This record gives sequence, C-alpha cells and structure tokens, in this order.
Amino acid sequence: MSAFNLEIVTPIRNLVIGEVVYARCPGFDGAFGIMLNHREGIIALNIGEIKVRKDDHDHYYASGKGFAEIFDNKVKLLVESIEKSSEIDVKRAKGSLQRAKLRKSENDPKLNLTRLDASLTRALNRLIISKR
Repeated sequence: MSAFNLEIVTPIRNLVIGEVVYARCPGFDGAFGIMLNHREGIIALNIGEIKVRKDDHDHYYASGKGFAEIFDNKVKLLVESIEKSSEIDVKRAKGSLQRAKLRKSENDPKLNLTRLDASLTRALNRLIISKR
C-alpha cells in the first residue's frame, strides 16, 4: 500500500481525509509534496492551495497559514482555515477581494498593511481554487 493518512484541522473544523497517495502543500519557500515514507517533521504553511490525490482523483483546498506535522506516515495539517474548491462561495470571495482592494486604495496610514495584504491573498487564492 502506498498511501498515508491525512487529517486537516482548523479551529472550527476537523476534516479526516483518510488514506491518500499524495498531498501538495504551500510552504513559505514554495510548494512541497508529501508521499508515503516522507521524512518526519513540522513544516510552516503559507496561504495557498492544498492538492490531495485520493482514489485516483485530485481534490483541491484553499487554506490559510499553519503547519504540517508529518510523523509515522500520518500527516496532520493544522491551518487557520480550509475550504474545498467545491465549497467556496465565489460571490463572497469576490466581495472580500473588492473590499480589500478598496481599503488598500484609500492609503489610510492607520491600516495594518500586513493584514490587508493577507486579506487580498486569501481572497485571490479562494477565487483561483474555486475554479478547480
């Protein structure tokens, strides 16, 4: 058997994906893949796309920042948020993107630019993955 166990955990949701043959995650230094017998460790995750290969099908998720724990052929992704591509509310994501762009264009010195850029990134990520 060439599969490993995958679970995705957020503060409000726990997805037990089960046995998968491949997962691609968004690291801070670029995407990285996980297969059976991957080296054990903890890896920081960035906002991005998680691709999972299960039952000969690819599944895509929009995720927030977090960590990947890889131990004994079990992978647990601890992330701020997760949405399967088919669950993404495109109208809501477009609204979030428009609001973030508007706030950024206002050039208000009181705005936290780091949070604003993260908001833009999350909205764009959700829109891209919604098309998968």
